[in-house]
Amino acid sequence: MNHKRVQRLCRDEGLRVRNTKRKRARLGRSTHPGDRAVATYLHHVWSLDFQFDQTTDARVLKLLNITDEFTKTALAIEVERSFTSDDMVRVLERLVTIHGTPTCIRMDNGTEMTAHALRDWCRFARTGAVFIEPGSPWQNAYVESFNGKIRDELLAIEEFTTLLEAKIMTEDFRQHYNQQRPHSTLNYQTPEEFTLNWHHNNPGLKKSLAH
Repeated sequence: MNHKRVQRLCRDEGLRVRNTKRKRARLGRSTHPGDRAVATYLHHVWSLDFQFDQTTDARVLKLLNITDEFTKTALAIEVERSFTSDDMVRVLERLVTIHGTPTCIRMDNGTEMTAHALRDWCRFARTGAVFIEPGSPWQNAYVESFNGKIRDELLAIEEFTTLLEAKIMTEDFRQHYNQQRPHSTLNYQTPEEFTLNWHHNNPGLKKSLAH
């Protein structure tokens, strides 16, 4: 029996016809032109993305990865069982106290990213929001590349028995990535070396970039 016939019979019997239309996902509204969001200085663009794994008891691990696109620095790998938009705001606030405020943040249209809490944070922090198009991860290429390295070099190799173990091991990975891994795009400097040299060569920009 086809779908249209079922609907007609339901109407004839006075039954409610089920609406089979899919709900439309909320899309984030960019406040910063995406075609101009090419990182040209420290903390110009921060990229945000989620990644998933699990502990040995099959419970979910959710990783929030945040990178600085200009220096390739892994600013954070936060691991929890779940994240809300308020949790994301707390992570961003902590990073701002360390690094200053980014000019804009690049992210996808996940529910945490498009929630009011993050939108309000961007407005009050005077940080632009750049949302990639749905189903277009290549528009967030920097953090996607970082995700691939974490997957290949850590998550696909190590087993985590507890959330705490996952937190410790991902933080070890982050520090090694920043301090000991040269990048060809940084003239074979580590992110830490590149950032220090950039500060040395651009002393007058330190305060202005931190808002």
